Amino acid sequence: MGRGGGRGICGTIWQLAAALYLIANGVLGLQGGGGGLAGLRGGSGVFFDILHRMGFRGDTLGLFLTILSIIAIVAGIAIVLDLFSVEVPFLNIVVLVVGIIWIIYIVITLISWIGDGFGNFFQELSMLAVNVMILASLLTASKRFE
Repeated sequence: MGRGGGRGICGTIWQLAAALYLIANGVLGLQGGGGGLAGLRGGSGVFFDILHRMGFRGDTLGLFLTILSIIAIVAGIAIVLDLFSVEVPFLNIVVLVVGIIWIIYIVITLISWIGDGFGNFFQELSMLAVNVMILASLLTASKRFE
């Protein structure tokens, strides 16, 4: 059975924040405009540069970003369902996949930040903090980390 009401208010807020963030970014990614995953379609950012170097271009990049967007939406919906005590058997798997992708994104961003000589330190530090908070909220949504 889902845990919906079985966690404290902070855990519920973290879980809801993760779900909303994933759903919003997944939808934006499918639309191809705006921020989040959609920003990668526009060809900007460190993560895009890494994908481009790995050979993701044109249709291949579009397909990859569409898959990431769909995974984000599915993860967000699974987390919301879990909040309402609906059993979601694949919740841990989908949260694990998104968590691993997020960790890779954080590491790539850190490597780039170090390579740039820390650029705008406080702006980069702020983005790092946001990404770590998103990762923490994803871990909160997983039953593995209770």
